[in-house]
Formats: sequence, C-alpha cells, structure tokens
Amino acid sequence: MKRRVWLTLGAVVLGGGGVVTYAVASPSAGHDAQGRAKRPVKVYELALKGAASGERELPRTDTKQFSMLGVSWTGATKRLHGTAQVRTRSVATGEWTAWQDLEAADPLEDPKAEPDARGASEPLWVGPSDGVQVQVVHRDGSTSSGLPKGLQVNLVDPGVATSAETKAEPAAYVAEGTPSDSASPAGTDSASPADSVSPSESVTASDPASPSDSASASPSGSASASASPSASASQSASASPSATIPTAPPSTVPEPPIVSRAGWGADESLSPDPSEYNADVKAVFVHHTDGANDYSCSDSAAIVRGIYAYHTQTELWNDIGYNFLVDKCGTIFEGRKGGVDRPVLGAHTYGWNRESTGIAVLGDYTSTGATDAALASVARIAAWKLGQYGADPAGTVKLTAGATQTNYFGTGFTAGSAYTFNRISGHRDGYNTECPGNSLYPQLPTIRAWAAGPVQGLKLTSLSGATLSGSAYYSKGAITAKWSTTTPGSLISKFELLVDGKVTATASGTATSVGATLGAGSHTVAVRAVHQSGKTTTTAAVTVVTDTTAPTFTTAPKLSLRTGTVSTTAVPVTLGWKATDSAALKSVSLLTPTTATFGPTTTSSSRTAKSGTASTWSMKAYDYAGNTRTSSPSFTPVILQETSATKSGTWTARSSTSYLGGKSYSSGSKGASLTWTFTGRSASWVVSRASTSGQAYVYVDGTKVATVDLKSSTTSYRQAIWTKTWSSSAKHTVKIVVVGTSGRPTITTDGLVYLK
Repeated sequence: MKRRVWLTLGAVVLGGGGVVTYAVASPSAGHDAQGRAKRPVKVYELALKGAASGERELPRTDTKQFSMLGVSWTGATKRLHGTAQVRTRSVATGEWTAWQDLEAADPLEDPKAEPDARGASEPLWVGPSDGVQVQVVHRDGSTSSGLPKGLQVNLVDPGVATSAETKAEPAAYVAEGTPSDSASPAGTDSASPADSVSPSESVTASDPASPSDSASASPSGSASASASPSASASQSASASPSATIPTAPPSTVPEPPIVSRAGWGADESLSPDPSEYNADVKAVFVHHTDGANDYSCSDSAAIVRGIYAYHTQTELWNDIGYNFLVDKCGTIFEGRKGGVDRPVLGAHTYGWNRESTGIAVLGDYTSTGATDAALASVARIAAWKLGQYGADPAGTVKLTAGATQTNYFGTGFTAGSAYTFNRISGHRDGYNTECPGNSLYPQLPTIRAWAAGPVQGLKLTSLSGATLSGSAYYSKGAITAKWSTTTPGSLISKFELLVDGKVTATASGTATSVGATLGAGSHTVAVRAVHQSGKTTTTAAVTVVTDTTAPTFTTAPKLSLRTGTVSTTAVPVTLGWKATDSAALKSVSLLTPTTATFGPTTTSSSRTAKSGTASTWSMKAYDYAGNTRTSSPSFTPVILQETSATKSGTWTARSSTSYLGGKSYSSGSKGASLTWTFTGRSASWVVSRASTSGQAYVYVDGTKVATVDLKSSTTSYRQAIWTKTWSSSAKHTVKIVVVGTSGRPTITTDGLVYLK
C-alpha cells in the first residue's frame, strides 16, 4: 500500500529577481536497521510547484532514508533555465548541509523516446540522509512561469543488494499526529493549516516507470547552457545501432577487472528492454557524475545503483546512461547492459553516442583532480574498448554529429557532419557542459598517454649490489635493478632487465625491481618496460663491471720517522702505503691503532706512534665492487737517550723537564761527537733549539750526509730535526759532530729515535 505525502509548496522572490520553489521532508523518529539491511533500490517523487508571487511555507514531513537526489521535469528535451539547489539532513549526524547546486544534464537525444521521458538534473550523491529541502531559482524573471512543468525532487534510496529483497516504506510519509515546530529544518518557519495542499496535490511513491529504450542524454556534470536541442534532431552516425547482438572482437590489450551488474546489485527488472548496439567504438567520452568526493569506496556500488535507479525511474531511460563507471579507488563497474565487450549504445554524450563509449568517474572534479587510481582505470577501460577496434587511444578520429549544437568551448556542430575528436575526449568536447570538471579535464592527456603507451617516466633509480664510480658501476656480480615510472603498473605488461642487450630477467608490470647475476667483465645494463599495448620504453644503458678480484697493496703499509715534536708517548711518524685494484679502487682505511679513511689516490698520512711499544698498523683496501684486502704490519719506535751514545770530546749534562727523560747533553767544542748504533729502518735526531744554537754534521754509517743548523728564532725542545729512512731494517750507525759555529758553537742533543 502506498503512503501519501502531503506537501505545502511555495515560492520565494529572491533578491536577484528569481522565484524559488522548494520542498522539505523531515526525518522520521527512527529507522529499523534490520529492515534497511534488505532494502531494494527505490525512487520517490515529491512535486515542486511555485506561486506567482509571495511566500509560502511547507509543513514538516518525515522521510525514510535516501542517499541520492535530483530534480526532474516534464519534457525530456526541455532545459531548466535556472538553478536547482538542495540541502539535506545527515542520518549519521542529524545536521543539515549547506546549499548545493544541482548540475543540469544533457537533454534527451533520441527522437524515438517515449513521450513521458523526463528532463532532469544530474543526480547528486549526498550519503545516507533523512531530510531534504529544495529550491529552484528561475534566472530570467520574477515568476515561475519560465520554469518547466512537472518539477519534482526525486529521492533515491540505493538500498542494499541482496537475494531476498523486501519491500521498503516510501522515502517520505506523513508522520502520525501534528508535527511539532521543533522538527522544522533550519531556516524555515512553521506552516499554517491554510497552506496545506489539497489531496489532489498529494504525492505518492511511484512504481518504476516503463524504461525508455532511448539513447538519452548523459548524466554528467553540466553547465546550464543554451536553448535545448530539438527532440527531432537526428543522430546520423556512420552506422545505426542494431538490436542484433554483435560479436565481441578481441582487443589489443587485456581486459581490466570489471564489477558486473550483478556484482553491484543491478535490479534488471528496471530495464527490461533489449540492449542496442553500435557498429563499433571509435571514441571514448570521459565524464564525472557530480556529488561529494568524500564517499567511501565501499559505498560505490550503492552510488551506481542510485544512478541506475535515477536514470530509469526518474528520467525514464531504458538503462543507466554510462557504459562504465569508475570510483576514486579505481574500481570499474559495468554500466549499461549488453556486454562489456560489445559496442553497447549508451546515453552519455548528447549527439555522439552512436560511435562512442562513455566512462564516468564517481564524484565532482570541478576543483579537485581525480585520483591516480581512477585515472589508471579510465585509461585501462578506454584502451581496452578502443583496442577492440584497432584504435590508438592517443590518436584522433572523425565522428558524425547526431545533433546540431554548440560545445562548451563554443564550437558549433551540425547534425550529419563529421568533426575531429581525440579518441579519448571529455564530455565538454561534444556538448555545452562543464563535465568532466575543470580539474579532471586537464588530466585527459595523462589518461591518453597511459592508455596508449609507451610507459611514461621510466627511470633506473638504483643498482643495489653495485657502486657507481665515474661513469661505471662495479659489482661482485649479483645486482638488483630498481626503477620507477609515472605510468601505473596496472597498464604495464612487464619489465625486462637487459644485459648486453639481451633479456636476463623479467618482472611483472607492478614490480619495481628485479635481480640478476652478471658474469665477469664489463656489461651494459638497462630496464625495458613493456606497455600493455606492446609498446616499449628502455632506460639508457649503464656500464656494470663485474669484479671479483680483491685489491692489492703494492706497497705494504710502513712507518717512517718525520720531523716534529717528540715525547715519550708520541713520536711523529709518516704512514705510507700504495694500494691498487684490477678494476677500480674505492678507498683505503686505517683500522688500528686508530681509524681513518683515505681516498684511492692517497698514499701517506702523518700520524704519531707510542714509543717503546709495538703497534700493529692495520689497513684495508676496498674496491667499488666490494672486494677488500687487509695488511697489518707492526712497528716499534725506540728512543735512544743521549746517555746511550758513545761520546768523544767535551759534553755537559743538563737537566729540565722540557728534555726527553728530563736530561740532555750540550757541547760547544768543535769536533765533539756522539755515536749511536741500532738495528732499524728509520731514524731521527732529537734536539733543543734556540737563537744561539749552532750547527752539527750528521754521519750515517761513516758517511757525512747532512749539516744541520739548530738555530731557531724561538726556543723549542724535543725537536726531531733530521730524519733518515731505509727500504728495510738493518744495522746502522749515526754520528753527530759539533761544527763549532762562530759566535754560536753550542748544540744540545736530546737523543735519537729509531723504528724497529
């Protein structure tokens, strides 16, 4: 039994000169959750009527849950020259939304459409709601005479798709008793009994109307445009649609996963008429459906059911208008029935349906771009459909206009004439509409590139197991190539690792790396991406040298004494070495007795060594492939005090904490000498210096090798002033002889240091 809805209808004169017609439905006290769990999809109609002038209020009514709504009117070819606005009450929060505009949809395009087919706005997904307020603003006058007849607000409850559907209450029904003022929607006043409509104006929840087999207009976002095209405008495409089910041709690319009509819960009784078919698919038109973008992807099937019900029960089309729908998570839904792999005649782009497929992205993309997931799925379905007919998604095509009209950009079309379109176009390219939105429309080049291939933005980002040096990588053999692309992996067939131009390893289209083991020697390595179309993109090749040979120390680490200040705990030394590699030396590190790292060309370092103690000087050489070699010689600096020397001539002992061991020898006698004999590979003579210091001769193994002047502008102690290093350790004699320099004959010696 249908329950009647008693509405008060009225008009408000706006400041802009327009007239508002509106309806309000308030929430019921509560809804049975169990009952809602098996709700079938339903559309409920509330009439909208306007007065010539003045202001009238609506009584409050309760309403069952709905999630989508729109405004419709008598006459499928008539345009709504005004703005429909709605606000709804959330079931979850009980709060009223701000006013939202409803976008005008395309007019009906099929001259064979049933006479009761209706014009309509785009359906707006608002989420579970239980109250609604609607106003329609006429743009061109102060009365409602310019608005089309039969204005209705249509509430859609997408229900829950189950095998055991139960009858649901109408979306709006009269509450028992007199409604209280507290239930009034924000911004409305209480209605008086005199404002109530008569029973003849009552509205009932209608049964689904007979679906139309017309190729009706697109339910996509649209600007309110110029005068509506005539219902008699012919749709003269290159091939008329056929009721014969055509053979589904194979595509050049894989079919993406598609949720079937059964999968999203289509009630096939809403569209009993057989499908019609085109000869082929020459182009794809991309749309948006309007509505909020913050929907949960778990609600996408319900949104599709709502659009389906709106198209069939409100606009009286014979099926949902779009061929495919895509949500923001990238899920693809089958739209109009007839077979996703066949050229089903859709109802999505006025004047161009005979040669195209329509894909709608759920949501409003006027100010926000579609997600990459949605774009990828649009690209996949477009490439698949066009691939069935050998069409390049990045190309253009001539389409024959089925209506005389002007598109969003002001381009005029004449019915029966051919015009050039991108194979993947936006709704606005063919019709005067903002659809698919100012943010999605600029994303169409990305969709075309992703759909057509080759893979975009392919980069070899790294080679694990290999190290770059100069223009080449070095590895022990096992490498992992890593890459990135801007084309989503769902559109990529596979990746191939090319070694010396040959496929060595293969990875899936969603992979980002693959490993391989290279043989010894130099190789070229590249990554090739194979798009689902078969087109390929290859990175620039890099050189990878496989090196399994460890570096060598051609000169083993060695210490030699150097000049500087000597103490009993720190003797100045120079650490020297030379390392080489068969491919590329990376670095050399000092591991003990301290740590340091040196570049591949460095061969020495000034250090200090502890005297009297044997120290291991361990060094490791690294090449870029990761091979290493270690060398660990040991050295002991030994301090020979002056008292251990063999003396000749006159020497005077001096004491001071500034001297090594607290004592030193001084002599100004010409020819006085000190002689040390030791076994080692390096030696240094340690002295004190001042402005009055004199000179000395140095003899090594009986041969005079140097004349050393100890004079210094500043006084300093324990200075290694002369050094000598041999290639190997051996027994040596060092003799110091006083020159007897005029005016400053004295020298002060602090001993001799040698390395063993």
